[in-house]
Amino acid sequence: MGGESTTDTASRGGGTHRDPAGSRTGRRLSGLAVALGLALFLGGFVWGAVAYQPYTVPTSSMAPTIGAGDRVLAQRVDGTEVRRGDVVVFQDTSWANVPMVKRVVAVGGDTVSCCREGRLEVNGRAVDETYLPAGRPAEITGFPTVTVPEGRLFLLGDERGNSVDSTAHLTDAAAGTVARDAVDARVDAVVWPMNGMLERPGGFAALGDLSPPGPLRTVVALIAAGAVLILAGAAHGPVARRAAARARTGREPGRAA
Repeated sequence: MGGESTTDTASRGGGTHRDPAGSRTGRRLSGLAVALGLALFLGGFVWGAVAYQPYTVPTSSMAPTIGAGDRVLAQRVDGTEVRRGDVVVFQDTSWANVPMVKRVVAVGGDTVSCCREGRLEVNGRAVDETYLPAGRPAEITGFPTVTVPEGRLFLLGDERGNSVDSTAHLTDAAAGTVARDAVDARVDAVVWPMNGMLERPGGFAALGDLSPPGPLRTVVALIAAGAVLILAGAAHGPVARRAAARARTGREPGRAA
C-alpha cells in the first residue's frame, strides 16, 4: 500500500476533532472565575460607594493627622453612632456653611476643660492625645469647664493653635457644642496621600467604648479578590491555546517511506 500518515488527526469514534483533555472543564472554571470576580469587584465598589463619601480637607486644622489638601474617605454614619476620639465631618451653619472636619473629644453629659499638665481633661481624667503634634500642649491657652448638653458634641482640631473649633464658640448659647445630627460621616482613612486607616485613639478608652473600624478593609479586599479572579479567568483562554499550540508543534506528523 502507499505511504500513510503515522498519526490520525481524526478521532476514531466519529472523525470529529476533540478538545484537549480537560479544556472544556477549564473553560467552565475560567468562566465561573470571571463571573465570581465581577460579582466581588462590582459588589465591593457598590458597597464602598454606599458606605463612604470622599472629602478634600481644605485646611491644616487637623494636622498632623490630616493635612491641608488631603483626600479622606468618611463612612456615612448616624450622629448617634459617634463616640469620643472620632474624626467627623459635620456642618453647622452657626460655624460655617461648609462641611468641616474635627475630632470629637466629649459627648453629651461629659465635662471637658483644659488643661492639666498640658493635657485635656474629660470627666476629671487627663486624656493622653497621642495624635497631637509632638511636644505641643493640648491648648495654647486653657478654657474653663464645659458641660456638654445631651445630644451634642464638643469638637477640637488636632492642630489646636490653628483650628476654629468648639473653643472659638464657647460664648455661643450651646457653649461651642454641635448637635449630633449635624454629623454626616466619620473619617476612616486618608487615601491621598496614602496614609491609610486612622487609628482609634486609645487615650479615650478609659472613658467608654471607642468606635469600631468601618468596613473599608473588607471593601478593598473584595475589590482586590474580584480583580484577581477576573484576570485569572480571562488568562485561561490564551494560556490554554498557547499550550495546545506547543503540544501540536511537539508532535508534528511524519510520513512512512
